Amino acid sequence: MDISGAAVTDDNVKDYINLVESALASVTDIGTKLGANKTQIDGQKTFVDTLIKANERAVGTLVDADIEEESTKLKALQTQQQLAVQSLSIANTASQNVLSLFR
Repeated sequence: MDISGAAVTDDNVKDYINLVESALASVTDIGTKLGANKTQIDGQKTFVDTLIKANERAVGTLVDADIEEESTKLKALQTQQQLAVQSLSIANTASQNVLSLFR
């Protein structure tokens, strides 16, 4: 807005002042909206960060649970293996005892 070549009258000055005040009000309104949007985005970012941390903790808990389950299965299989070896040993000893009776 260039008023350097305009005739300066009371009406013109009032019109220019009203125009400037209207522009300032528009800038203030836009600044308010931008500030509100920034606040909303910051809140959503915080919420997403919290969700990500919660998901990471949940995944960690699931992995720990899977590891514990697999460890329990492994211990059960090792116990079964030990029992099978002991059973075979007892069966071998029993058959040796029977054979020694026939000698």
